This record gives sequence, structure tokens and C-alpha cells, in this order.
Amino acid sequence: MSQNELSYFTDRAVRSDRVIYTPAMFAKDALLYLQEVGELTALKDHSSHRKDLESFLFFVVKDGAGEVEYAGETYRLAPGDCVWIDCRKPYCHRSSSDRLWTLQWVHFYGNSVDKVYEKYLERGGRNVFHTEKMSGYTHLLEAVYGVADSEDYIRDMRINEYLQRLLTLLMEETYRPVKENGSEKQESIRNIKDYLEAHYEERISLEDLAQRFFINKFYLMKRFKQTYGVTVNSYLMQIRITRAKQLLRFTDLPIERIGEKCGIPDPNYFTRAFKKLEGLTPGKYRRMW
Repeated sequence: MSQNELSYFTDRAVRSDRVIYTPAMFAKDALLYLQEVGELTALKDHSSHRKDLESFLFFVVKDGAGEVEYAGETYRLAPGDCVWIDCRKPYCHRSSSDRLWTLQWVHFYGNSVDKVYEKYLERGGRNVFHTEKMSGYTHLLEAVYGVADSEDYIRDMRINEYLQRLLTLLMEETYRPVKENGSEKQESIRNIKDYLEAHYEERISLEDLAQRFFINKFYLMKRFKQTYGVTVNSYLMQIRITRAKQLLRFTDLPIERIGEKCGIPDPNYFTRAFKKLEGLTPGKYRRMW
């Protein structure tokens, strides 16, 4: 038994097996940290209502059926369905009366979760989705449970690692390239990515790309972000700044010349763009590295 509360709980409605966890202050300041993890089986009609809870909840339906109400929507749930929600908003989940469910869940929080959740939704992630990777989620939750109930002296670090893997799986769920017309248009998007990587030194605009690859500019913008999670311009800038860092570290070229070789000939704009991504100027980066 750890210093955290391991409980096997049965009332008239549910049977649950959970760890209620209290992380160290270090974990709350620096890591993704656990609040509660477990599994429950409904024994009869059962519902749970919460709001204003500083927590994120992820759960997967292992068996049975039910529903969740969140952000003005009601979603029917079946085995393999997953839910990821911000518990500061009101929510309710309930088991079906004729197909009592079994859930595996985790409540967690951390300073970085808000940004990841925002990015997840921006990439097309859904609060409720069906997964073909249920075992990946259940194994991770079992691992979190096992560490939380252990005497491992670095368990907060291990829990952080497993929660990071959970977020990675969730982000993978947002990668859903659409197959259409024999994937010809998707091939064009890949070709555009390859073109950016080969021609980053040149002046490149969305209009030029649309004409070169015979694709609608607005469709290009939408599909590129769906496929790679960033805009065309952001991806191009990442390539240019990465190349600039290589030249700053391993050549004696003047900073102005490096900007030119990376497709950013305006020295002032190059400095602003570099600082925006790296948090420091090209000159300071060169001195530090």
C-alpha cells in the first residue's frame, strides 16, 4: 500500500478500483501529474455529474454502453469509445440500463495540458471518438495505476512519462488524412512538403505553390494543416530557422548572409522570425552554441 489511497469501492450502483493520488509539489510545478486513476463497473443505472474541477478526464469504454453530456452535446458510447474533456466545464456521464458499462479512466493535470488540449482540438481532435487502439490506452492506464500504487521513489517522473504517452496517443488520433480520387490530391500535399524542403532558399508564396501543383490555394492551406498539423508558412519557417541554426553553429558566415541563404533576405525580419521561434537573436544563439 502506498501513501496514496488505494480503494476497492462497492455501493449499490458501481464497483470501482481506484488510486486517489497526491503528487509532490515538484510534480505540480513541473510535470503532468496524476489526480486519480482506476476502473469501474456499473451494477445498475449510474450517473456522475461534475463541474469546475481543475482536471482533465480521459476514459475508455471497455464494455457495455452509456452516454456523456459535454459542451451542450450528448454522445452515445460503446466499447472502444474514448472521451477526453476539460472538467472545468460541466459534464455528466451515465451507464446504459440494459448494457451496464465498464470504464477505465484517469484524472490528471499540469501546466502544459491546456496548450496540448488546445492543439488537439485545433488539429481536429474530438472530445468523443472511437479508437482502434484501445489496448494502447488501457495498457497505459494500467501502467499509471501500477506506478501510483508503488513505492517507486521517482514515481512522479514515471507517471509523467506515461501521461505524456497518453497525450501522444491522443494527438495521433487527430491524424486522419482523407483518401479521395485515388489519393492523388494527398500525393500533391506530400509533393508540396518535399518542394518546401528542397527550395526553402527561394521566395515561395501560396499562390506560387497553388499554380505549380495545380491545386486550389484554400484547399492547399486546409489540407496541409490537416496532414502535418501546421500551416504551410509555419512549416516553411521551421525549415528555414533549422537551416539557419546549422549555419550559425558550423560556419563563419555573417548573420545577414545566413538569412539570405535561408530564404529571408531582410536582416531585420530574419532576426524577428528567429527570435519568435527560438526566444533569442541569431547572434546570441551563435554565441551560446
